Amino acid sequence: MLNALNIQFDLIVSSPLKRSLQTAALIGTETGYEAQILQSESLAPSATVKDFQKLLREFASYENILVVGHNPNLSTFLGSLLVPATNPEARIRLRKGSIARVVLTRGPATLQALLDPRTVRALYATSTKSSRRKTSRK
Repeated sequence: MLNALNIQFDLIVSSPLKRSLQTAALIGTETGYEAQILQSESLAPSATVKDFQKLLREFASYENILVVGHNPNLSTFLGSLLVPATNPEARIRLRKGSIARVVLTRGPATLQALLDPRTVRALYATSTKSSRRKTSRK
């Protein structure tokens, strides 16, 4: 799906845990990412919103970053980007395998897309169905 949308990454940062690293490597391979995947404790299950914000500041010079981590952290981190710090946290549901595209600018970030694995499967199934009418053979 990422290739169909022509999405490339300048940097991939992953939690140091095995499953996140495997996911990051798979996405990197499928999208043609050739640089090293960075590991960051700021994406580990014990990380805080402050850790995540520090990570974003550290890599602010990159345009397209993929972060691979764990829930409920990623949902919390995404919500903290979408609303000002003075408001209650936005609640975003990220299922396993979901991908969110966020544009960071001054002030709250903009959520451009949220792809759920079920939506991707449905789109794939719809696009691969034959356009021929089904007929029975007797």
